[in-house]
Amino acid sequence: MADKKADKKPAKDMKDESKAGSKEEQVGFHKGSLSTLAKERQELARILQIVEQLMQLHIAALKELGVDLEKDMKDAIDNANQTKKPEKPIEDML
Repeated sequence: MADKKADKKPAKDMKDESKAGSKEEQVGFHKGSLSTLAKERQELARILQIVEQLMQLHIAALKELGVDLEKDMKDAIDNANQTKKPEKPIEDML
């Protein structure tokens, strides 16, 4: 029976070890999360490149067909500005 009591560590030492283990787990969790997010960011950048290439191909095809995209864009901006309501000053909102 004396051997069993000698093998037990004081409660204070056990708390320190559990905190250290918990800290190591947290560090591992955060490092793993960063690694995963970095890979996700790389994949997102790759997808954005593909989308940009596809957009450029469509723009080129429209230009070949004689569509003036710059004129269409200016018209869309003008229409948006005309339909936009004037903003009230913040003093009037209060």
